[in-house]
Amino acid sequence: MKISGFTMVKNVSKLYYPIKESIASILDLVDEFVVALGDCDPDDNTQELIESLNSPKIKIIHTTWDTAKYPRGMENAHQTDIAKAECTGDWLFYLQADEVVHEKYHAEIKSMCEKNLDDERVEGFLFNYIHFWGDFDHYQHKHGWYPSEIRIVRNKKDIHSWKSAQSFRRIPNFDGLNYRVKEGTFKLGVKKLEAYIYHYGWVRPPKLMTKKSASLNKIHSNKVDENDFIKPKEFDYGPMLQFPKFKGTHPKVMKDWIAAMDWKDQLNYSKYSKSPENRLTKKAIKVKILTWIENNLLGGKKLFTTKNYKLIK
Repeated sequence: MKISGFTMVKNVSKLYYPIKESIASILDLVDEFVVALGDCDPDDNTQELIESLNSPKIKIIHTTWDTAKYPRGMENAHQTDIAKAECTGDWLFYLQADEVVHEKYHAEIKSMCEKNLDDERVEGFLFNYIHFWGDFDHYQHKHGWYPSEIRIVRNKKDIHSWKSAQSFRRIPNFDGLNYRVKEGTFKLGVKKLEAYIYHYGWVRPPKLMTKKSASLNKIHSNKVDENDFIKPKEFDYGPMLQFPKFKGTHPKVMKDWIAAMDWKDQLNYSKYSKSPENRLTKKAIKVKILTWIENNLLGGKKLFTTKNYKLIK
C-alpha cells in the first residue's frame, strides 16, 4: 500500500500559513508529497520553506493561477486537482496549508487505509476538525463551523476537488472547468476516522488575518478593499474568553511556530466585546441561540449542516 500526500499553495508564507509544519506533519506517514506551487509574489518565500524540509519525498510542481477562468474560489479546486493528478499512491492524503495532523493519529490513519484498501465501497476517509481561533489556546465552537471533512481519497481519476477545495466528489466526464457543478456528481462513500485535523487558519497576527481574509475574498468574489493589503486594520477576534479553552496537546511540528507567537497583547482576553462593530445583529443572535442548543443540549452535534459524503459504518 502506498499513500501520497498533496496540497496546493500560493503566497502562503507572506500570509502566515504554517505550510512547512503542515507538510512535515504527515511526511512520516506518506511515501511522497506533491505540492502544486502557484506563481507567488516576489516577496514570498514559500518554495524556500518547503525545500528547507530537505525531503526526497517532496515533489514541487510550478503552476500559474487563473482566477478569471476559475472564479468563485474554483481555482483552489483546480490547483488541488493538478497536485492530485501527479500522485501515485493508492490513497491520497490532502492537506491545506493551514491544516496539521497530530502524530498521535498516524497509526490509526495507516491502519484504516490498510484495512480498507480492497473495500471499493470506501472511497475516502472523514476527519474531525478543531478550528483554533486567535491564539493556540482557544477554538471555535459556534454554529456554522464545519465539524468534519474528507481529507483522504482513493486514487481515482473521476474523484475531483469540489467547489473551492473544501471537499471532494466523484464527477464522471468532468469538463475540467466547473468545480461547483452538482448535477451528475456523486458524494463519496467514506469511513470516519478517530482523528482530527488541527486547523490553524484563524491563528495569525490581527493585521495578517485581515490580509488573509482579503486574499480569500479576492479569489472568491474579486471584491476587495485594496487598503486591506496596503494598510490593513487589525482583525477583531472578539472576546477570547467566549471561546472554549483547548486542553490537549499540539502536534510536535508546531512547537517552534507556537513559540513564535507575539500578538497576545493585541487580543481581547475578556468575555465582552470592545468593538461597536461586534454588536448583536439578528444573524448573530440566531447563531448564539443555535450554538447554545448544539453545545448544551445536543452534545456538540451541529444543526443544519451540509454533509458532502455518504458515511459507511
